[in-house]
Amino acid sequence: MSKVLIVGGGRIGAAIGVVLLGGGHDVRLLETDAGRVDELARTAPGLTVVTGSGTDPEVLEAAGARQADTVVAVTSRDETNLVVTCLAKFEFGVSRTIARVNDPGNAWLYTADMGVDVALDQADIIGHLVAEEMSLGEMTLLLKLRRGRYALVEERVHPASTAAGRPVAALDLPAECVLVAIIRDAGIVMPHGATELHADDEVLAVVRADHASRLAELLGPVR
Repeated sequence: MSKVLIVGGGRIGAAIGVVLLGGGHDVRLLETDAGRVDELARTAPGLTVVTGSGTDPEVLEAAGARQADTVVAVTSRDETNLVVTCLAKFEFGVSRTIARVNDPGNAWLYTADMGVDVALDQADIIGHLVAEEMSLGEMTLLLKLRRGRYALVEERVHPASTAAGRPVAALDLPAECVLVAIIRDAGIVMPHGATELHADDEVLAVVRADHASRLAELLGPVR
């Protein structure tokens, strides 16, 4: 169980708090608006909510910043979120900080020098998701690994693919790509070099993210 301090009790902060509580974490939420604190007490009774400003070191310490494993700054103001991460990282030695980017034009400020480990830039996240959907076609992204450098993906072998009917060893797989499993009919086949791919096989693969589109082309129809 990890200790998490969330700064910002808006809808995003409250939702994150409820999810983390459901996962068994020790969660505290810091909010400046006393009216919002009362509302959270009614709508999220399991949350421990503290009234005060996350830009005040004394308030942060009283809220448990020094004991926190993670501090999440999700207020509606970028300057506030950056002050919170700076204090958390450099004043209280918090090992992991996460901050919300409100204005995409300020995203360049969310760096390690400002105490930010992970920046949540909604515009950037949505943009990358759209780009992935466009570039990968029918491929499904199941999981990102190593901070997005690699991905676990699922792709169906198209009947018109050059890969259909060929053994794994004969495939021109992209660099840093491993076929993990093949879902065929009602069973799972563990692929080896001599394993032949069949049309409509569902292939699970771990691939470097920037090579995923090449795997999609290999398993997709000839164009």
